[in-house]
Amino acid sequence: MQIESILKRLAISSLNEMQQEVLDRYKMDQDFVLLSPTGTGKTLAFSLLIAQKLQANYQGVQCLIIVPTRELALQIEQVLKKVMQGFKITCCYGGHSTKIERNTLKEAPAILIGTPGRIAHHIEAGNFEAAKVHTLVMDEFDKSLELGFQDQISMITAYLRGLNHRILTSATNMEELPAFTGVSNPIYVNYLNQAQSAPKITYKKVTSPVHLKLKSLLNLLCKLGGQKVIIFCNHRDAVDHISELLEDRELIHDTFHGGLEQIDRELALLKFRNKSNQILITTDLAARGLDIPEVDAIIHYQLPTREDAFIHRNGRTARMEAKGTVYLLLKPEDDFAYLPEEVQEEDLTETYPLPANTPYTTLYFNAGKKDKINKIDIVGYLLNLAGIQKEDVGVIEIKDHEAYAAVDRKVAAIVLKRSTLDKIKGRKIKIQRT
Repeated sequence: MQIESILKRLAISSLNEMQQEVLDRYKMDQDFVLLSPTGTGKTLAFSLLIAQKLQANYQGVQCLIIVPTRELALQIEQVLKKVMQGFKITCCYGGHSTKIERNTLKEAPAILIGTPGRIAHHIEAGNFEAAKVHTLVMDEFDKSLELGFQDQISMITAYLRGLNHRILTSATNMEELPAFTGVSNPIYVNYLNQAQSAPKITYKKVTSPVHLKLKSLLNLLCKLGGQKVIIFCNHRDAVDHISELLEDRELIHDTFHGGLEQIDRELALLKFRNKSNQILITTDLAARGLDIPEVDAIIHYQLPTREDAFIHRNGRTARMEAKGTVYLLLKPEDDFAYLPEEVQEEDLTETYPLPANTPYTTLYFNAGKKDKINKIDIVGYLLNLAGIQKEDVGVIEIKDHEAYAAVDRKVAAIVLKRSTLDKIKGRKIKIQRT
């Protein structure tokens, strides 16, 4: 395993302390438990372990990775495809076509990633030979238990009769691992209480009566200006209510919660990553398992009842040794025992202008990897259009049958004018605003 080349593909200069300790202490014949806070790089850590277990020319699924959410499954898939080269990797989750997944599984992948319900479905349907799996990864296992997936995971593990290795990761500690995991005499790497792993967070509060809460939120967003912000709510209705307020002010943003279609959720995260928007309003669905880099601030419009949910939300900022600020929107009577004793009040007495919208917008292309289209093709096409310069093109993400490109809002109209006239690699393309 060439660590240097893997890090280069991931655009990382070196492993962090936790990841290096995982590599140093790992033994292929012993189960492994990794406990580390959200945002410390657990996905890369266990990916490097899997890389040591895969066998060339193996007939069947070698490694099964069970995750609590489809977003986490997709994130892990992206990391693994950069770590592992020459191995087929497949992702299965609710909301995705079971027919497409079944056809993909006919030629067994080396690694299968999926949510518990969908993996259980494919096992019961006989779409892959569960008994051939030799390595099981249970990522964000505590979240899976919290969401009530015990029965599905127990059923899945009962079918994995060929297992000889288990890796379990969690952002919280458990007094005892459930028996159905089969984890026995594991090596433990625990960074939950390591000072160097703790997020470097500054806490501030905004206190206002309930009828002025939305006004306070808008004023705070204006003061933060162009910072990248995630607003957490306890309920979907609150997410939609805040979204209506920002729409009235023509502030570009996206929403993210379980009531949205999967494609809309994925697009919201994509646009937040590529800087087409800088405000994401969400429920706790986005609190864990998502790789959203460079978040400047977290705003708790509604605080959760449980401390662990509060901690996981805050893990969206100050990731990988960066710094972040957490804002608490409180009513005068609020009393949450888990909050820090001393929290500075944020001064919002001034009037601030509305923040400028991001310079980028995201365009959709109706062709992707399965159509032999790559990033270089998209960049080349865009730069060949009159009036578009290199600095006008931002992040490009290629999916199986579509692509998304962040371009400067000032030149988006130039691209759209050509949307039904041009071809890429001989294929007629269609381009739309997202």
